[in-house]
Amino acid sequence: MKLKNAEELRKLRESIKKESSKGKKLITVCSGTGCRAYGCEDLISAFKQEVEKSGLKNEVEVKATGCPGFCERGNIVVIYPEGIFYQRVKKSHVPDILKKTVVGKQLIDELLFLDEETGKKVTYEKDVPFYKKQMRLLLGANALIDPTKIEDYIALGGYSALGKVLSGMKPDEVIAEVKAAGLRGRGGAGFPTGMKWEITRKAKGDQKFVVVNADEGDPGAFMDRSLLEGNPHSILEGLMIGAYAIGASRGFVYVRNEYPLAVQNVIIATEEARKHGLLGKNILGSDFSFDIDIVRGAGAFVCGEETALMASIEGRRGVPRQRPPFPSDSGILGKPTNINNVETWANVPLIIEKGSGWYSKIGTKGSKGTKIFSLVGKINNTGLVEVPMGVTLSDIVFGIGGGIPKGKELKAIQIGGPSGGCIPKSQANVPIDYDELKKLGGMMGSGGLVVMDEDTCMVDVAKYFLEFLLEESCGKCTTCRDGIERMLEIVTRITEGKGTMEDIDTLNELAEVVRDASMCGLGQTSPNPVLSTLRYFKDEYMAHIKDKKCPGKVCKALITYTILDDKCTGCGACKQRCPQGAISGDKKKPHKIDPKKCIRCDVCYTTCKFHAIKKE
Repeated sequence: MKLKNAEELRKLRESIKKESSKGKKLITVCSGTGCRAYGCEDLISAFKQEVEKSGLKNEVEVKATGCPGFCERGNIVVIYPEGIFYQRVKKSHVPDILKKTVVGKQLIDELLFLDEETGKKVTYEKDVPFYKKQMRLLLGANALIDPTKIEDYIALGGYSALGKVLSGMKPDEVIAEVKAAGLRGRGGAGFPTGMKWEITRKAKGDQKFVVVNADEGDPGAFMDRSLLEGNPHSILEGLMIGAYAIGASRGFVYVRNEYPLAVQNVIIATEEARKHGLLGKNILGSDFSFDIDIVRGAGAFVCGEETALMASIEGRRGVPRQRPPFPSDSGILGKPTNINNVETWANVPLIIEKGSGWYSKIGTKGSKGTKIFSLVGKINNTGLVEVPMGVTLSDIVFGIGGGIPKGKELKAIQIGGPSGGCIPKSQANVPIDYDELKKLGGMMGSGGLVVMDEDTCMVDVAKYFLEFLLEESCGKCTTCRDGIERMLEIVTRITEGKGTMEDIDTLNELAEVVRDASMCGLGQTSPNPVLSTLRYFKDEYMAHIKDKKCPGKVCKALITYTILDDKCTGCGACKQRCPQGAISGDKKKPHKIDPKKCIRCDVCYTTCKFHAIKKE
């Protein structure tokens, strides 16, 4: 049905809520990309078949939802209204869940989450430590709605903010509200969103565009993907509100082609919105007409840069251009264009619905609201976390992430994507906000957060990110194209034990030139991995150069393997597994490793059960 006004939208919401409150049990199953790797699609089918088989169709509803964030524990199943939280669920568990828990009201102990800190099993989702310490303003809805059904979003209050705007707010009032909320862009430098909208609104042009930047290419980052997959309507609603405020008639969602589920769900969401009169001409009976095109990304990291993104939308090669003119004056097809990332747009309906006063109370003085991070690396609980600005990195790593596996020590946290900085353990208690991270040599970026333990080599980390950035540089400007390559050559030489003290000075000088003279954000921030590791972990560079040793035992050229005679039993396991035939020795007698033949593949070290191989 096409909704003619905000009142019809309200009535539809009430009817949906009335229908859904008829006492059915609800079983939600995460169907995000992570849980699909665990086989959630088969699990959902098994639940539906078992419900039918057990004659519970009128009593139990099975819902495939978006990602609730706790990726480490998939498949995740939550049973409502109680909120019983089951993790690592398999198809074989389905009959027992229905029979024992849904019907018999008994808990299945093996599926409950074990709180390592207390040693007790946790029954309810709200009490799981991973969730308990978050503020899930955006991610919370992921676990409650089927992203392919607009009715689920509407039932939770979806599109009420749009209705509020179109039925009683002027464009300038909308912008003023976003400015008062203090929302800053969640995709990189944190430019004030309301100010950006205002500049675009005031720009001269017969047509204006708004864009969702969903070209999330950071290694280890999947925040935008999960929002698009799990709650696409929240982004579309934010985009429509922004378009109304700016005076745009057309929008684009630029999404990575490598995100097939996100692409699929966004397409479905736009189709559903059109059917309900929430996209197209005279939305909700107003004078506001607006529509959206979905554009699949070109597969290049640099297309996350807004001028490269616009070129890609226009069908040209995605490379950055000089600014000014800025997109707000001359963007797509030379028209004023406003670009924000997925998470920024998703915040807008909350601000309009709950008010800037409510929103501005969350976070710090200069960084308002919550931030979503993808928590990956050497951490017990990987997944998506949403926290208020101002919490510390330590809060996230230890309070939510459950600390470092195998009792290892935290060494560093890389934040802000490949162009971000590596923050040492000593600075982990600094509050997270845009300005504090910049002081530390890092950046908020889109929200990738990679945890590193004591076995990490920070020189190798710098090398890894330089390799990524060199591969993804468009090559348009000399400082970025050649500067990153020269930095990588020097860092590689250091990891091979061929570095000199002069290399440290050269690295610093090169990094400053690349930062100051590159044209776009990729080049300007590309030295961050080098500068931050030199700032906080210079001793590791010194060890590689002076001692020809890698403290993390990662850089192959600087590792030696020896067999300890007093521990070797002569079992021959290492000799049998060595691909180079570098190990010799008789049965039941200590073996030897020929360093000339050894390729440092680590097979012998991981094979030996007696800890008889020394790696240094």
